[in-house]
Amino acid sequence: MSPILLTPLMLSLVLATPAQDSARRPAATPQPPRRDSLQALEAVKVRASKARPTRYTAPATSSATRTLTPLREVPQSVTVLGAPLLRDLNIQSMAKAVEYVPGISMGQGEGHRDAPTIRGQSSTADFFVDGVRDDAQYYRDTYNVQQVDALKGANATVFGRGGGGGVINRVMKRAEWTPVRTGRVETGSWEQRRLSLDVGDAIGNVAGRLNVMYEAGNTFRQLADLEKWGVNPTAALMLGRTMVRAGVERYVDRRTVDRGLPSANGRPSAMDTRVHVGDPSVSRANMVVNGAHIQAEFDNGHGFSLRTHTRAFDYDKFYQNVFANSAINSAGTQFTLAAYNDAVDRRSLFNQTDAIWKADRGPLRSTFLVGTELSRQQSDNVRLTGYFDNSATSRVVPVSAPTVVTPVTFRPSATDANNHAVATVAAAFLQEQLHLGNHVQLVGGVRHDRFDMQVRNNRTNTTLARVDHLFSPRGGLVVTPSRTLSFYGSYSVSHLPSSGDQFTALTTTTQTLQPEQFRNREVGLKWEARTGLDFTAAWFTLDRSNTMAPDPVDVTRLVQTGRQRTTGAEFGVQGTVLARWDVIGGLAVQQARIVNRTSAARVGATTPLVPHTSASLWNKVRVGGGTSLGLGVVHMGKRYAAIDNSVLLPAFTRLDGALFVSLPRRLTMQLNIENLADARFYTTSHGNNNIMPGAPRTLRLVMGVAP
Repeated sequence: MSPILLTPLMLSLVLATPAQDSARRPAATPQPPRRDSLQALEAVKVRASKARPTRYTAPATSSATRTLTPLREVPQSVTVLGAPLLRDLNIQSMAKAVEYVPGISMGQGEGHRDAPTIRGQSSTADFFVDGVRDDAQYYRDTYNVQQVDALKGANATVFGRGGGGGVINRVMKRAEWTPVRTGRVETGSWEQRRLSLDVGDAIGNVAGRLNVMYEAGNTFRQLADLEKWGVNPTAALMLGRTMVRAGVERYVDRRTVDRGLPSANGRPSAMDTRVHVGDPSVSRANMVVNGAHIQAEFDNGHGFSLRTHTRAFDYDKFYQNVFANSAINSAGTQFTLAAYNDAVDRRSLFNQTDAIWKADRGPLRSTFLVGTELSRQQSDNVRLTGYFDNSATSRVVPVSAPTVVTPVTFRPSATDANNHAVATVAAAFLQEQLHLGNHVQLVGGVRHDRFDMQVRNNRTNTTLARVDHLFSPRGGLVVTPSRTLSFYGSYSVSHLPSSGDQFTALTTTTQTLQPEQFRNREVGLKWEARTGLDFTAAWFTLDRSNTMAPDPVDVTRLVQTGRQRTTGAEFGVQGTVLARWDVIGGLAVQQARIVNRTSAARVGATTPLVPHTSASLWNKVRVGGGTSLGLGVVHMGKRYAAIDNSVLLPAFTRLDGALFVSLPRRLTMQLNIENLADARFYTTSHGNNNIMPGAPRTLRLVMGVAP
């Protein structure tokens, strides 16, 4: 028997046996002590799960309101990708996850970081872990993720600064009082191999869980490889009416930085999509994340609960790249390369504390929340410019030989950063969810953030600082004429201080500018067409203002008159169509335009990486005998690669397939095939000349132990 088949069989013997023993001896299955507070907290979720199947649907989420709320009562567009979806689609990255979330596309991120564009707003910082900011620049994995919540529209009342277009919140796996014995072994195209384990159990009032992952392999791009691994133990302790949870994580990601291909004549070049541009031996990224968290929650069993969540992160990131920084010339013979490296060491400490009161007064039901957030982020950032042959900052290379091996010396140029930045936040917020009878709900909230930033320029020995007071209201109305249908309207505001979303630099200009502002107006509906099948629709307008623009009287000065508007509609379907047929899909129609000139764009320019139309649909059909088939389609309309709208990425449609087989002893086999038609296409970009081609037909074979 081959190793790839033998390993999961051994895992099955090790992992499945305790679960079978516990089934024979019910007393050995740990149960948490009875606690009214836990039952109250999970009541909505339990009722919903009993009412309908939830393989591809989620009845409720805490991400949108910080309280466990049915999705149909959230006045906002929300897509939840739960554990069955993550497994079936073999989602291991944020880029893969957002393919089935209408209104979100993923940028290239210079080949080393997640960079979503949500409702026309590009960001590298709008990521969260269990509601706590996770804003470093890296590729996130899903090995320890229970579900991914994508929330669209400004929502600073819950999440604070940024999040102008929306946020992506990873809900992590955690220790529970239900035994867990699962594992997956994967192999696939380009020598890809991956192992993940998820085991947990409990004794009395203590529970523990361990998630482990290792992956290594190459990519379809020549001379590109990656290696990553993660370890995440968590624990839970019940102390009377108080639940305490804690965990630590170490995550390491090492890979080749691949920034794709240059453009030619306003389109992606016709170069071989497998060829590496630049020097792959120099282009490397290393990321180490060390994190720890502790949560405590008390519930008196009579409508009052108090919780606090403290999370600390240490991000150590270094990347270095040699990349195309010009288009191919008109003769089609050559283009230029540039190089730089960047090191960031960030240490973050967050604390969130919420007090929640629930009360019923006849037809009125109230959930009132008061919360605070305190955080401190300290970042050290050093950037160096690459000099080819220790002399020139660019090098001309022929199209016929774009992969080079050349001496590159890295040293500071006049504009390279060497900064020590400290950003602190003190925030307080209020939120009311008020039910007026059985058919009307009001959601209102307001948040105030004091954002204090100080940056020391180590090259000039100067320090700049700014303090912003960010006022972020939110209001929503939800009307539920029946148990299966709701209509909503909402208005929300978010802010982004003018130093950018990573807060590692400050200049004499950005020190004085007002924060950018995002105003989201949205109406929508959520309909459970049949048990376990949800349809959603949203229509929105999102205005971004206070962006920098040149003064029309004095072009040497900047004013804050720039403005961008995104308008559009999003439609989603998720759940069980028939007893054997599960689906998830969406359609987004958007227009993101510059309506007042900015420093980067003219009036009428279209925001990059925002297609007018995008759509996706995944189907899984159980055909009998423990076998299921999957078929998916992802369509992306044409997009501009950059804000100057000079390079157009063509539209594409990709077909995916899958085969699922249930085997004895809880073993499963899963084969995912991406790009069934082996089509040539271009997925995304970072500017006009870092265009990433899509992978050719790709196979992933997974053997696992079923949950």
